[in-house]
Amino acid sequence: MNLVDQFLTIRKYTESICEPLQTEDYVVQPVEDVSPPKWHLGHTTWFFETFILKPYAANYREYNPDYNFVFNSYYETVGARVIRTDRGNLSRPSVNEIYQYRHYVDEAMTGFLSLPVTEEIKELLVLGFNHEQQHQELLLTDIKYILGNNPLFPIYSAEWKEHEEITNQSVFVSIAEGVYGIGYQGDEFCFDNELNRHQVYLQDFQVSSELETNGAYLDFINAGGYTNFNYWHAEGWDWVQKNKINAPMYWHQVEDKWFNYTYAGLLPINPAYPVTHISYYEAYAFASWKGMRLPTEFEWEVAAQQFNWGKRWEWTESAYLPYPGFSKAPGAIGEYNGKFMVNQKVLRGASVATPEDHGRVTYRNFFHPHLRWQFTGIRLAK
Repeated sequence: MNLVDQFLTIRKYTESICEPLQTEDYVVQPVEDVSPPKWHLGHTTWFFETFILKPYAANYREYNPDYNFVFNSYYETVGARVIRTDRGNLSRPSVNEIYQYRHYVDEAMTGFLSLPVTEEIKELLVLGFNHEQQHQELLLTDIKYILGNNPLFPIYSAEWKEHEEITNQSVFVSIAEGVYGIGYQGDEFCFDNELNRHQVYLQDFQVSSELETNGAYLDFINAGGYTNFNYWHAEGWDWVQKNKINAPMYWHQVEDKWFNYTYAGLLPINPAYPVTHISYYEAYAFASWKGMRLPTEFEWEVAAQQFNWGKRWEWTESAYLPYPGFSKAPGAIGEYNGKFMVNQKVLRGASVATPEDHGRVTYRNFFHPHLRWQFTGIRLAK
């Protein structure tokens, strides 16, 4: 597939994610971590305009100079921006205007990519493709949060499959003590936080071959998991108490029955589905209740060759830190991952919302311990 086809395929898929939405759905920002869908549409467009068209395309005319302020996410190098918490206040530009903006930039990019481009530009393009695909995942999970916090629990799509039953009996995969290579190795695209490849010594350990299920997590709830401080870190216990947490996100108890919100609306809990929308605090407490632990990200990467993964982001016991020899790229691109390497936990794998070609065993996702609006799950180790 040539660059033009790659670009247009990715751009069209982003818009297809938004097809089930009503206009009002595009504007909502219920919490700081969730961005309005129309902001995602604008920001991914701004990325190509700012980093490709403006510096490299001859005679390109910027669509609207104000959009740099509106759609810049966190790039200090590029200038001032609307703070994240205020994205939901952007009633203007309208949804229609943002789609016009996308069409304008897509047309300019198609013309630009029909000409020969340098290797430097190709690298920026591939980063731009992957950046938009990351926002496709965020779009899906942000839309779920927006609709899932609507008291009417509206259906996003009855066809969108977010769960598969876990039918196999879980066994523990044993890994021998030794020194193992960690990090990306190859010539294809990877994010900078997957580099540099390095050696890590691991004690012998075991990791479960399957994710934990809703049924297992219900046992934790029924055993008083949310009322016994012994299972929790002090910070996690404070989070439970302060926010009155008693179940995973999107779970609702009606009399003695549990339901959860899905893209298909509010449905009864299926005990065979993998538990999801779990914080690190909850994953740790569940593991503690089971007398086990979460794997480190290095244990996960080594063991992942021997189990199926990719349906849920899996919390690890590792802090998000740079690998040995990591260095940030110069300029705005260097702000992409390195500036976030503090106070966050690493998640490994992928989820049902992750684009298929992002499914690298070395992919490092990262979130603060309390967050759970992504498709996060639990795999135990011992």
